[in-house]
Amino acid sequence: METRPHRRTGEAQPITMVYDMPSVLPPGTTPVSRLYYEDWNIKVVDREKTGCDNYLTPNRRDFYKIMFMTSGTGVKTMGKDNYYIDERTILFLHPNEIVCWRNASPKAGGGIFCMFKKRYLDQHPSLKLIIDRYKFFTEKKILRLSDQSAQMIHSLLTQMKAEAASGGELAEEAMQAYVQLILIESLKGTDYAPVGEITNDYRHVYNFFELLEKETNLANLNNPIRMRTARDYAETLNLNPNYLNGLVKKHTGQTISTLIKNRLLEESKALLVQTDWTLQAISQIIGFADQPNFSQFFKKYVGLTPNEFRRSPISPDYEG
Repeated sequence: METRPHRRTGEAQPITMVYDMPSVLPPGTTPVSRLYYEDWNIKVVDREKTGCDNYLTPNRRDFYKIMFMTSGTGVKTMGKDNYYIDERTILFLHPNEIVCWRNASPKAGGGIFCMFKKRYLDQHPSLKLIIDRYKFFTEKKILRLSDQSAQMIHSLLTQMKAEAASGGELAEEAMQAYVQLILIESLKGTDYAPVGEITNDYRHVYNFFELLEKETNLANLNNPIRMRTARDYAETLNLNPNYLNGLVKKHTGQTISTLIKNRLLEESKALLVQTDWTLQAISQIIGFADQPNFSQFFKKYVGLTPNEFRRSPISPDYEG
């Protein structure tokens, strides 16, 4: 097995945005494609069944993700670094990580995901202790595994899937023990994946997404969203708006205004579902001067009024 830094060649391919994936539901019942709307603490899923297309997204999630690959290759950009990923690689993705994935093989490849919520760590301090002590998800993000460790981790994840399927009040308790064993096993006979630096162009794109996430993720009643245009973001990044917009469109296939719009819609959906705040309050948080303008904006792109969306069933179709 070889893990090596990636060097981009040729023209950048458009990257599918996660929140632009088509809905499997009828028109008018737009789902919120984010797992943080679901009521779960930990789950294990097959990568082949739930793997997504290439994507570049701020990834506003409230869950940690362990991604174990058994086959297939790809290029993972995490933050400002590139990694070439192949089989027997394990990845630890932090909720705040800004990532990009490009398939390098014809098929999506095999593997298993384990995802657990932030609150799950609070419920299991021994698991949090191991993560903090060995700096998983921060310093240790991508590890190459020996044959023996890969086989052991695959076995542990398979047992976790069976445990999850069995259900019961002790299933989650048992699963956190498996996660601890996986973390410990991943330290045995492993090394770090070599890093390939991203281009200056992509660094500007990354900085835009990082700023977009910071601006929207921290929005609340006392901290409303203030940056809503390409010019706002370009000025903050000390770049020409047309130049930044060209770079972002080159790497994502979409304009900055479209990405901002989609992010505002995502945050609007989160606030509608997760809070009991009034529409007027949510309008102000999202950056609208009055509630009617916000409702018109929401209805135009979602197909439902904010109140209709708030009362509708939430059926996420994206697994991670």
